[in-house]
Amino acid sequence: MQKYAVIVAGGAGTRMGGSTPKQFLELCGRPVLWYTLNTFLNAYGDLEVVLVLPADGFDRGRAVVGMTVAPARVRLVEGGGTRYHSVQNGCRAIAAEIGRMGAVVFVHDGVRCLASRALVHRCYEQALRLGSAVPVISSRDSVRMTDGEGSVAVDRARIKLVQTPQTFISNVLLPAYEVEYRESFTDEATVVEAAGGRVHLVEGEHNNIKITMPEDLLIAEYLLRQV
Repeated sequence: MQKYAVIVAGGAGTRMGGSTPKQFLELCGRPVLWYTLNTFLNAYGDLEVVLVLPADGFDRGRAVVGMTVAPARVRLVEGGGTRYHSVQNGCRAIAAEIGRMGAVVFVHDGVRCLASRALVHRCYEQALRLGSAVPVISSRDSVRMTDGEGSVAVDRARIKLVQTPQTFISNVLLPAYEVEYRESFTDEATVVEAAGGRVHLVEGEHNNIKITMPEDLLIAEYLLRQV
């Protein structure tokens, strides 16, 4: 079955405190995005990557792609005004070339640069069996829910923290991304559910952190040096 990874890398990185978008920041001598791209390119030799970037990030994006193990399997697509519209653009870029047998489509944050190939394989295999695979991890902290006036403790065993790559069979994901946009769409799972699809969870990885704050780069550097 065909395999595609839609890598969304449209963040401006304002919370990082600098002018360089976080996906292009250096991590152990390489751009953050380089690690993300290579994880998917190395996971399957027949996987193609759709890298979604803002228009002003194309030059930097091409430079990073040129450093990867398989530049020919990566194409650039311009993002939209929201994550939903960026993923939609990525899905539309591959829709016409998906064959009768369909495809497995991964959607991944470009700044989740420590996801492992094992996680990619796990998501792929479950999506083949069940139609979807959304990686989650258990909360290590106590959790409380606020109601505007106070708060109440929530059983953390029932709480799951959602990660990417969120992975779906193409005939589930692509039609879902043709529904009208809603502000409640925070990830692919919410879009698929709104379209009537079923979401199945799969075990994620605690190391699969999202680079958002300056300290996240330090954590990622430490984790990379342990490999």
